[in-house]
Amino acid sequence: MRTFFEPEQQEEFEAAQELMVRRFAVWAEQQGLPADPWVAEAAWDYRHAATPDGRLTLWSPVHVREFLLEWIPRRLTVQPGEELPDGPGTLATLLRYFDETGLRDPRGGALEANRAALESAAGQFRAAMADRELWGMAKFWATTAAEQGVDITDPHAMQRFSERAQRGQVPYDEALVERIMQRQFGSVPFVGRALPQLPVVLPPREELRDQARQSAVVRQLRVFTQWVGPAGRKLTTTGRLQMADARELVGLLGTGDTVDPVHAGVTHRTRSSADLPEVHRLFEWAKKARLVRTVKGRLLPVAKAAPLLADPLMLWHRAFEAVAELGEVLLGAHGGWAPAPSMLYDVYEETLPDVLNTLYSLPEPMPWPRLRDSVHLAYRSAYDLDSTDPRRQTVWLRHADTDLRKVLAVLEQLGTLERTQGMASELFLADLNDQAPGQSDSNAGPGPFGLGAALHAVPTAGAGSPLPQLPADIPPGLAHILPAAGHGPEALVPEEAASQEQARALRAELTAGPVELIALTDLGTWAVRERLLSAGRDAPLVGELIQATAAELLGVLGEHYPIEAARQEAEAWTNARGGWLKAFDSLLDAVRQTPFRIRAQDMLTVLCEILPQTEKHGLLHSLRDDPALGPAALSALVHQDLLDEEDLTEAEQLLLMTEALLSAMEISGQQAAVDFLQSLGRQEAQAALSAVLNSGHPDHTGLDELRTLADQLQGRRLPRQTAQPGNQRPAPAGRRGKSSPKGNRKRRRS
Repeated sequence: MRTFFEPEQQEEFEAAQELMVRRFAVWAEQQGLPADPWVAEAAWDYRHAATPDGRLTLWSPVHVREFLLEWIPRRLTVQPGEELPDGPGTLATLLRYFDETGLRDPRGGALEANRAALESAAGQFRAAMADRELWGMAKFWATTAAEQGVDITDPHAMQRFSERAQRGQVPYDEALVERIMQRQFGSVPFVGRALPQLPVVLPPREELRDQARQSAVVRQLRVFTQWVGPAGRKLTTTGRLQMADARELVGLLGTGDTVDPVHAGVTHRTRSSADLPEVHRLFEWAKKARLVRTVKGRLLPVAKAAPLLADPLMLWHRAFEAVAELGEVLLGAHGGWAPAPSMLYDVYEETLPDVLNTLYSLPEPMPWPRLRDSVHLAYRSAYDLDSTDPRRQTVWLRHADTDLRKVLAVLEQLGTLERTQGMASELFLADLNDQAPGQSDSNAGPGPFGLGAALHAVPTAGAGSPLPQLPADIPPGLAHILPAAGHGPEALVPEEAASQEQARALRAELTAGPVELIALTDLGTWAVRERLLSAGRDAPLVGELIQATAAELLGVLGEHYPIEAARQEAEAWTNARGGWLKAFDSLLDAVRQTPFRIRAQDMLTVLCEILPQTEKHGLLHSLRDDPALGPAALSALVHQDLLDEEDLTEAEQLLLMTEALLSAMEISGQQAAVDFLQSLGRQEAQAALSAVLNSGHPDHTGLDELRTLADQLQGRRLPRQTAQPGNQRPAPAGRRGKSSPKGNRKRRRS
């Protein structure tokens, strides 16, 4: 069983969800612990569909509270007279189940922190479930129907209720419905799956602090705040620095601003501190970083900021976060006699984090032309450029490029990134043979940076791949909010011939000679990672799994880490335990004890890959006779063409067939086994089942589930499975098929 699925892998997700809920319910009953299957199912729905990272077994206190006090109250319908589900108790049992079966992702909250969040939320759970203001629309109408005596499990009864409601024959609280709609489609943002990030390596915190201490901006902000002093400084009536103070700061801060410049022998007196761009920017930067504030015409230090001045790393981080608020200072404002700002001005707050996220975890520095063209896609998605004269487009894009370079220069000055000259890596040329710049598969998500998606290990369309088309039977209400050719940046790519020409031109630009190369520094990588984590994104860090159990380590490495990063992580983990010789047995035992076939195969594969100076094939061959690991080892040997099936003994062939059947059940659900058996005749199916059940395979739980299917062989053929009536509580309302209410409106630049 795997614990992460892309949004489009819905069938695979549901098969894993069904398996987890079934196994969890059995385990909880054996332990005598509370376990409501609907709550367990809803927990995976929540982590899969409503959180950016989608890591099903990674839970933190934030997830605990949001699930219990927002997700379940909004979606889980409890009929009148029905007992309230034990949400807190079931989630506590589920987290314990993840921990005891090795499924827990150790990058989530500590067990103690999650337990404290559970206890806190438990006291508020009943009130949250009863609070109709928290309900979703689907739950509101289902509950309203049930309260008026409608059998909500009867589709025909619900259809009649819906028709009566449309005719105005159903009494309901119209004001409440309006509030629910406003919250559901207005204030509550649509959460989409964030792009995965590669693991990064960071130096120790003290080394980061030393790097921050070297930042020119950190020094200037500290000196500026000390210069303001406890008594503060008087400002002009327009809220700017006094000119005498600004002149003093030019020398004190070493900004390099020119005071009273001389042109053609004529001295032009500087009359405003705003005419000294570096001093003015640091003045605004210090305010945005909440180091100083204005009170009644005076500039005063912020008392609570005093600890930051003593910690260069925290001061650097505060300055980094404040860059997002410097758009007007860096790019200019609307109005007055100043030239109109570039397109970057209006999308600055959205584009800056996207640029940083695109640079994050790249194995090679990004060439300026590729970053530039990716940002151009953002402009095209925000402005109606396609209806604009091409020459005007060129002027606007160049203006925006100039502004983007200003922002990059400030980030370089801070120490967030570095810019060098060199040849572009082949990494940035591979997709330019037949493909348009920035074009990527729709899996890359809705953001403008298709290139970043491709470079962060998201599958991309191959050369010449056709763009996805909207289905012919798409509902009319959805068609207008989706791009004409798909969901991602590929919908913005022009005609194929023009796209090919753009790709050739970009390739020529990248190969003609040295170009500007842009990469995040260690400080920049650390800061972007902190931001990703605060947004609920997955941002692996080599070394963060050092406290994980062996099962947790191999599980995370197998699902989320590329091989080189996995080797680094495994080396740190084993070194902390005395080296490979001492740690190897615990790793092998973790594979041996995992209760899921697919997970055991993945864990064994990654274990073979990370072993130092060891022939992985030799390890696999040595495990052929292992009672617990033999089936997984045989599967790996055959799938890697290291062993032919005719080389297997009859017993091994039977084990391999059983492993395949049990794996298919985990991947595709029990129906996969039913379909396979249905494809055989009755006698053949009975013979196959008898052989598998007596194969000696170590997965006793999986065999018991197969045995249950075997009991259905009562007649000429195996009947297809049907849904079994269970808890009458409906499935979480709105679980599937909901589209984003977010529109596709564009701003037109005139």
